[in-house]
Amino acid sequence: MADFDWLFFMEVLVGGLLSGVMYSLVAIGFVLIYKTSGVLNFAQGATLLLAALTFVSLTERGISFPLAFAITFAIMVVIGIAVERTVLRPLTNKPPITLFMATLGLSYIIEGAAQLIWGTQVHGLDLGIADVPFDVGGVYISQFDIFAAVVAASMVLLLSVFFRYTRIGLGFRAVADDQFAALAVGLRLPWIWATVWAAAGLVALVAGLLWGARVGVQFSLSLIVLKALPVLVLGGFDSILGAILGGLLIGASEKLAEVYIGGYFGGGIEGWFAYVIALAFLLVRPSGLFGQKLVERV
Repeated sequence: MADFDWLFFMEVLVGGLLSGVMYSLVAIGFVLIYKTSGVLNFAQGATLLLAALTFVSLTERGISFPLAFAITFAIMVVIGIAVERTVLRPLTNKPPITLFMATLGLSYIIEGAAQLIWGTQVHGLDLGIADVPFDVGGVYISQFDIFAAVVAASMVLLLSVFFRYTRIGLGFRAVADDQFAALAVGLRLPWIWATVWAAAGLVALVAGLLWGARVGVQFSLSLIVLKALPVLVLGGFDSILGAILGGLLIGASEKLAEVYIGGYFGGGIEGWFAYVIALAFLLVRPSGLFGQKLVERV
């Protein structure tokens, strides 16, 4: 242990935690929909792709950043509300596999629409933050990773405050606990569902911009949702706090595993190590760290 490089360890750990915050942001999009409707919205990745592709295509046509952001957000809200009203609402109380297949089909429809409208070429996205490291006490941290983590953390904090202290947020929590009780006290479920889908659209937009700036805006961007699945398994499908902690755990563990044990497996384990953790966790605690509510319902 005397020869162990603690500074390098901290550098890898911090990098993993910062990536984990971005995983959490993607996972929260799933949690918002699942808590209110019980639907695992597999179309979240396609929505993320469409948001990033729409934004970068607008800016490439000379539209300013704020206006492009506002237009893209409006489009995401309209799409979210349309999907909820035309596809998911008619399938209310259907088996979970039916709802899952519906969102899976939606993901291909949205991707196809994005390709039809904006084309298939890869776009670069520059948010004005250089991806260069700087020294913090001997630990080198990417400026863009810090920026992305701050933005993602701010989004998480904003959503937490909104759903905890606003009237609509309290209604959201009531619907998440018991839809029939919420109806009995006069809450308007369609309005709450529309608000939740709008919030999920905003999450998809912010996550799409951050990931698009990191890896480029391309159709493989929709596969980012696959990174959110182990996060949801660890944290629980119905917990925002679980999504946050799950993202941090997955981000840190996959980076550390790649650096310290990846050589024993020929390298490249970062792409699948998160699923090993998720599988092991399912065997011990299938409901996730904060999935007690799900257990109670069953």
